[in-house]
Amino acid sequence: MKRNLTLIFLLFSLSCMADGKYFGGDISLLKSYIDHGAIYLNQDGARIYAPLSYFCYTNEMNTMRVRLFVNPENASDEDKGQGVVQDLEYVKELGHMIKDLGMAFMLDFHYSDSWADPAKQWTPKAWSNLNDQQLYDKIYDYTKEVLEELKAAGAAPDFIQTGNEISYGMLWGPVGTSSPKKCYAYDDNNWPRFTNLLKRAIQACRETCPQAQIIIHTERVAQPDYLKAFYDKMSAYGVEYDIIGLSYYSYYHGPLASLETALTRMESNYPDKKIMLVEVGYYHDWQPNNVTYDLSATYPISGQGQKAFAEDLIALANNHAQVNGLFWWFMEANENGLDWDSNRVTDNWYNAGLFDNQTGRAEPALYVLKDFLGGVGIHQPSLPSVEKAIYSIDGRRMEGQSAPLHDGIYIKEGKKYLKK
Repeated sequence: MKRNLTLIFLLFSLSCMADGKYFGGDISLLKSYIDHGAIYLNQDGARIYAPLSYFCYTNEMNTMRVRLFVNPENASDEDKGQGVVQDLEYVKELGHMIKDLGMAFMLDFHYSDSWADPAKQWTPKAWSNLNDQQLYDKIYDYTKEVLEELKAAGAAPDFIQTGNEISYGMLWGPVGTSSPKKCYAYDDNNWPRFTNLLKRAIQACRETCPQAQIIIHTERVAQPDYLKAFYDKMSAYGVEYDIIGLSYYSYYHGPLASLETALTRMESNYPDKKIMLVEVGYYHDWQPNNVTYDLSATYPISGQGQKAFAEDLIALANNHAQVNGLFWWFMEANENGLDWDSNRVTDNWYNAGLFDNQTGRAEPALYVLKDFLGGVGIHQPSLPSVEKAIYSIDGRRMEGQSAPLHDGIYIKEGKKYLKK
């Protein structure tokens, strides 16, 4: 029974990824939203009871990304209120859900207790007294232990980011360090240390999850010269990886022309590397007034404006043969159904996800992301003979029922059908 269902999901996922393209989103807070009772609705206002399954089966998404912190309990209250909760046990559960649906799983290591990005790459509190040699060993041991536990939990990652937005290095030092060991592409001072850390992390990945592809993630799209210099350094110092990962937010990095320039530059200089847009996003409501670039004249801050942005982004990405991944960041943001005084997930609304925070209804952009597949779409695979039991879309057998009681998508005899 379990074997047949697993086979269905496996064949399904293989057909999703047959053209070698991967798309979905960073859903690192989805477990928290589900646990707190957030109500997700589709574009027609019908309730989505299994959001992750809905992303996969209805919207053809085949890969999901999840971040991991070393010990988020040490994060500030402000950072926890922004969504810093993903410890290893959290990621095991969410990663297992992703793999159970036959989707690929991208693990995003934040080698920190809180947000790791270009402005913050602080060493975890428990590692703060280690010297550089000890840190080389620690990052290897930690990475290996994490991956071994994920494998044992049925959540082995298929893609691994050894660091998040590491344009200026990582593991700088304890918070507030006066000389944090930042690493700049035009300065050789800290590159031996930085690349040794990366090599040891990658070594642990190759040994423990040899099938996984390694992503080196930066976000200097608006500075293509710096971007090239960074990856030139990766080559010069012998850092072995598979995929160039980029963040692109138009409100920070400029119009799509900036992304076009960066992608063209990367493809020209690194023809042997695939490129993934591992973080993208655009507001559908209430864009902050302090964004660097305001593109609302071209893409209004509305559901339709967000959709138009997504369509143009996908068209651009599909013009670049090396771009084989696209992931919408924080797509699951949805405060509908939550008690804001006592049961909220974050302290502030993020209005660039793919659901309306107030109504829980899916935004139009959710339904155009599948265009990244280039029209290939999902093909129903030929399946072996399977039992005639009925399963919910998230894999639960409908015990004792010849037909499900509630409306929704179900699996019977290896095929999906909709009960209305």
